[in-house]
Amino acid sequence: MVSQFKEFILVLENKQALSGPLLLTLLCILAWLSEPWSGNWLAYDRYAIQGFETWRLLSANLVHTNGYHLLLNITALFLLTLLHGAHYHIRRFIKLFVWCAILTSLCIYCFSPHLIWYAGLSGALHGVFVWGACMDIRAGYKSGWLLLAGVTMKIFYEQRYGSAEDIEALINAAVAIDAHLYGGMAGLMFFLLFVMPELKRLKGKINNL
Repeated sequence: MVSQFKEFILVLENKQALSGPLLLTLLCILAWLSEPWSGNWLAYDRYAIQGFETWRLLSANLVHTNGYHLLLNITALFLLTLLHGAHYHIRRFIKLFVWCAILTSLCIYCFSPHLIWYAGLSGALHGVFVWGACMDIRAGYKSGWLLLAGVTMKIFYEQRYGSAEDIEALINAAVAIDAHLYGGMAGLMFFLLFVMPELKRLKGKINNL
């Protein structure tokens, strides 16, 4: 616990850890200030994507339905940065976010045809959360297992019982619970893709001994 508290302090002092989340926060704020243009041209719109407006697969994660929606997601991003910022090098964070964002949108398009319109950071953030918990486990933190179990239970709870009505009222939209599921899966896939090459190299070194 003491070592992780020290990491919280180091994260706040680490420009590499903060650069990616700060850049993402800035882009989300700029998109919100650009409403209604950003909502019309950047949000996930199934019919628009069918018309080859494929940039929406990424940009949908940057726009939000209202200020409360934006604030909730930026707060979540800040908390995740405190938890897992030690793993956030700017290039890795950007790759992780882009991967989770695009894969979440692609899965919505392929597996949730009922979801016509979507906006928000939460799907990708679930992927960032899962990846961060896995990285904590890899680093030997027992808390990583608790975080992974917690986010997994949250995702399955939402799939079974739906989202909280008060949150939907606050953001003035239905919570896209499928995006949370797809985002979590994307984060796990990114971790496995990141770790497997290292495991193969380690196995090769062992075989050469």
